[in-house]
Amino acid sequence: MDVFSEIVQKSALGIMPKAYKAATLLLFSAIVTMLLTMLVVLLVNGPEMIIRFGY
Repeated sequence: MDVFSEIVQKSALGIMPKAYKAATLLLFSAIVTMLLTMLVVLLVNGPEMIIRFGY
């Protein structure tokens, strides 16, 4: 946890108020979680999916 705190303090988030830090980290965590969930769904259901590329 010390390493994480030091990284946040030395980044652009270090000068922001705590509310902005929390909101930014929450948004980043939500995006990463969504991407990982989408990857798992794609890996599980990928063989059954029919993907058509067209215009």
